[in-house]
Order: sequence, then structure tokens, then C-alpha cells
Amino acid sequence: MTRKCLAVLAEFRNPVCIITKNFLVTRDIDLLSELARHNAVMVHLSINSLDRELARKLEPRASLAEQRLAGVEALAAAGVPVGILVAPIIPALNEYEIPAVLAAAKKAGAGWAGCEVLRLPLTVASVFGQWLEQTFPEKRDKVIGRIKSIRGGKLNDARFGSRMRGEGIFAEQISQMFRVARRKVGLAEEAPDVSTGAFRRPEGPQLTLTI
Repeated sequence: MTRKCLAVLAEFRNPVCIITKNFLVTRDIDLLSELARHNAVMVHLSINSLDRELARKLEPRASLAEQRLAGVEALAAAGVPVGILVAPIIPALNEYEIPAVLAAAKKAGAGWAGCEVLRLPLTVASVFGQWLEQTFPEKRDKVIGRIKSIRGGKLNDARFGSRMRGEGIFAEQISQMFRVARRKVGLAEEAPDVSTGAFRRPEGPQLTLTI
């Protein structure tokens, strides 16, 4: 389905942004390259750990970090704008890996990097709590305590503008670590803009919607 959608987008040069954890994105390099020729695509690969053991526990069904980095390299080599998201950053569990992840991404050819701190809305909180208890029982209290400290004493803060980064001393430490590491390796803060300049309208009469 994804490839079929991309084929339609490429035919009409419709801008698209892809966010994925999967090396499978490289299957569609031909279509992504066509979109890139018209400045109509950007790809973000999510990478939150280079530690194989931790990565398997965090995302057991997703591509490993080395596969995602290989995806970054393949996309960059094909001229497809590609960056990474260090997400989710879980306080007291994987934030220490931020500098290494950014350095590896730059080496692979990424152009920019962003980050997001873990969010636990609604039922996600209970699922995460159970996972943490089963997987890292010795770290549970510290992780939960840090999450609450950056979410105003709660497990989630839905306010726009703070929900992706959090607030407080621990959130600022993570943010500062990320900013310094990103500047050190030379990754841009923002992805490049995509353009509708080459968009092609479908031929034939415009369909109407009757309500």
C-alpha cells in the first residue's frame, strides 16, 4: 500500500514526508528519488539506541539501528533528503546514547536531526509501566520519577509546545545534550522545505463532492 501511494504522489509530484523505523523504506528509492528531483520529499528515520540488546527490548519488531543507518546511507547516496529522529528519548534509560546516535547518523549521511522525549498519553502509560516492570524492574522507579519530573508531576502533558520536549531541569539537560551533540557533528536543526512548485494536476474534469 505504501508503495502504491508513493507511486501516485510521484506521478503528480505531490510533496510527502515519511517517518519510519524500517529499512524497508529503501525498497522505494526509485520513487523517492523521482520526488527528490522536484524537491518534493523528505525522509526521517527514527533511531533511539545503538545498543542491540536495548534496541531489541525497546522495539522488538523494528529494524536494528545498523539497518536504519544503512537506510540513511542508501537514501543519501540516491539524493533523497534524509534525517533522523532520536525518539523516543526515555529519561534514565537511553538519553546517554544521544551523542553516539547523532555521530553515527552524520557518518551515514543524514542531513538533520530532531528529538522527542517519551510521551505516555492515555492507555500508553499503563502499557509502558508494565513493560518497564517486566524489562527493567531495577530502573522502574527512576525512569518513572524522571518522566514525572519533566511532565509537571504527571506521566503526560498534552499541552502543545511542551509535550514533545517536556519541562524542568531533566528536560533541559536532555535538550542541551542534544543541541551540543548535534552542533558538534554538524547536523542541521531543521529538515529542508519541500515544494509544491512541480505539482501536476490530474488531467480531465475536476470531480465535485455532493453533500
